Amino acid sequence: MRDETKCIHAGYRPKNGEPKMVPIVQSTTYVFNSAKEVSDVFDEPTKALVYSRFANPTVMAVEQKIAELEGGVGAMCTSSGQMASLMAVLNLCKAGDSIVSTSQIYGGTVNLFAVTLKKYGIETIFVDAYADEAAISAAIQDNTKAIFGETIANPALTVLDIEKFAKVAHAHGIPLIVDNTFATPVLCKPIEYGADIVIHSTSKYMDGHAVQVGGVIVDSGNFDWTNGKFPDFTEPDESYHGIRYVQDYGKAAYIIKARTQLMRDFGGYPAANSAFLLNLGLETLALRMERYCENAQKVAEFLETCGKVEKVIYPGLKSSRDYATAQKYLKGASGVISFVIQGGREAAVRFMDSLELVSIEVHVADIRTSVLHPASTTHRQLTDEQLVAAGVEPGLIRLSVGLEHYEDILEDLAKGFASL
Repeated sequence: MRDETKCIHAGYRPKNGEPKMVPIVQSTTYVFNSAKEVSDVFDEPTKALVYSRFANPTVMAVEQKIAELEGGVGAMCTSSGQMASLMAVLNLCKAGDSIVSTSQIYGGTVNLFAVTLKKYGIETIFVDAYADEAAISAAIQDNTKAIFGETIANPALTVLDIEKFAKVAHAHGIPLIVDNTFATPVLCKPIEYGADIVIHSTSKYMDGHAVQVGGVIVDSGNFDWTNGKFPDFTEPDESYHGIRYVQDYGKAAYIIKARTQLMRDFGGYPAANSAFLLNLGLETLALRMERYCENAQKVAEFLETCGKVEKVIYPGLKSSRDYATAQKYLKGASGVISFVIQGGREAAVRFMDSLELVSIEVHVADIRTSVLHPASTTHRQLTDEQLVAAGVEPGLIRLSVGLEHYEDILEDLAKGFASL
């Protein structure tokens, strides 16, 4: 099936007399006919469902749909995008390990990696997304277990050269994790370019309506966990009766381990109702992404002609440093634009306060157009040096272009500029 069809049909195909829509299975637990049958599941956790902290039929239908869209062997939904980032790393790392990450990533992820994980003994070494192979390679230590980057960085909008980072990662025997939130599998499938693990904040474009917070991890099934660097995948897991993940689950070893170990212990699984709402968003994802790209391209071109804008950052513009990379990896540049307004922070605040149609939100990738000032909100916790590394200037505004008629969006932006 093509993406437009997968968005609607993948993950759930009702049989004769069954519900047309994915049903909401609002149950925490599942019944067994004998004590032996339930105990067998604790020897073989994929045999049946036991508790909705691990898996739930509604959520599983959505997981299967996303796995098919990304081209992976399996997926696991989480309670938030942050939880997806955390579990993706913790499934590989323990205290004393490290990861390498591009600097141009979401501010909340910077905080997770640079501050919180560090407290638990996992170090993050940051490199510029534009670094060459030698510089990336130099950042990798003996204890490094993964490289992390965002397909389209939030809010720097840097486009990741996936093949370059995958080449370096694989040369060192470690996987590449790619956050594909802004691109979605409709615009880019990182696995096709060498990514081993793909994550999303499903709260963004996949949902598209700002009604559920969630995340997902997708396993490509392509990485060789038997290279000696990841004994947790090849040695017996004593917390699950000696399971050997690679031996017992083959290509799905990573995602099965994430579910049976981490989801079991942390319980960051989404509710069935949240997954139901996410699925409604996924059904129109391909259609919406086309319109987001069309609207954002027109808005970005308008901003380039505005005298009160110092710089427009959008990979769909030929003036963008990332234009060539975007043409290689993306079917569209998505719906988020960053631009630097003249006058810095004060002008940015005045501009945003003058908007009427466009709302000020700590959110992005909604059907409604919204703006945010990252330096004082999502990236407020970063130092000045980290802000520069993340591509966030004092006058930078993140504009998430929605699905309204583009002329209405432009008229509202004109009101904002008129206030300066």
